Amino acid sequence: MAAENEVIAVHSDESWKEQIQKGTESKKLIVVDFTASWCGPCRFIAPILAEIAKKTPQVIFLKVDIDELESVAEEWSIEAMPTFLLLKEGMEVDKVVGAKKEELQLAITKHATTVATA
Repeated sequence: MAAENEVIAVHSDESWKEQIQKGTESKKLIVVDFTASWCGPCRFIAPILAEIAKKTPQVIFLKVDIDELESVAEEWSIEAMPTFLLLKEGMEVDKVVGAKKEELQLAITKHATTVATA
């Protein structure tokens, strides 16, 4: 299993469900990077996301290749790459579309510090 402080690549529906379950139970923010191997901006933002992950251990970072897990991309209505989905307790709390480093960092900071209320 991958350690904290890194982006975890999700390669199966089972793994996806497992990670979402873990995030929901821990009430941690989950940031999902919907990416594709052929996407230039995705390759540009990947090392930046890895850096953010190192500095934000209280957040779970997942990477989903939309060609590999089409069902997950469809479930969340992902239409552009990269799309960063921010989830809390299984619910979408924010979304950043495009390789927008500052916008992504702000969204993560905002939601990583807020505690979801029941």
